[in-house]
Amino acid sequence: MEDKSDEEIMVEVSEGNVEAFGELVKRHQQTAWGIAYWFLKDPVVAEDLAQEAFLKIFEAAPRYKPTAKFTTYLNRVVSRLCFDWMEKKRPKNIKTYPGDAMNSDAPKPDRELVKEEMHSELQEALQKLPDRQRMAILLQHLEEMSYQEIGEVMDITEKAVERLLARARNNLEEELGDPQKYLRH
Repeated sequence: MEDKSDEEIMVEVSEGNVEAFGELVKRHQQTAWGIAYWFLKDPVVAEDLAQEAFLKIFEAAPRYKPTAKFTTYLNRVVSRLCFDWMEKKRPKNIKTYPGDAMNSDAPKPDRELVKEEMHSELQEALQKLPDRQRMAILLQHLEEMSYQEIGEVMDITEKAVERLLARARNNLEEELGDPQKYLRH
C-alpha cells in the first residue's frame, strides 16, 4: 500500500477495507496528534482528539469522496475537534506537564537553552492568540499548508486566511517583537 496515495487508500476504506484504514492511521497519527498538541498543549487531550478524529473519519468513510487531499480532510477534522474542545472542555488555565522537554532539569548547552527559551516564549504567545488565529498559524508553519489548504481546513476563503494570518502575525509581533525569528526555530 505504500505506493498508493492517501486518497486511493481512503477510497478502499470507504469500500470496507479496514486494513487500509490502519495504513492511513499509521501514516498520519503523528500529524493528527501534533496539530492537536501544538494547539492545546496537552499531550493526553491531543492523543484523545487524534483518536477521535480517526474514529470520525472511519465512521464517515462510506460517504467519502476524494474531492480534496486526505491530509486536508484529516486536518479539518482535527482542527474542528480542537475548536470544539476549546469551547466546551477547556480548563481555565492550561498548564504544561512535568514530562515536557521545556521543563526538563537536565543541564543543556547554551545554544539549546536559548532555543528552548525562544520555544517557550513562542508557545506562550501562541496560547494568547484567539483560537482561529492560532490554528491558522499552526497549519501554515507546522503543516506548511498553503492559504488555499488552510481555507479548506478551516472552511474559510483564501482572503479570510490571509487576513487571519496577518492579524495573528501582528498579535505575535506585539508579544514577541520579531515572530519570524521564533517561527524559524
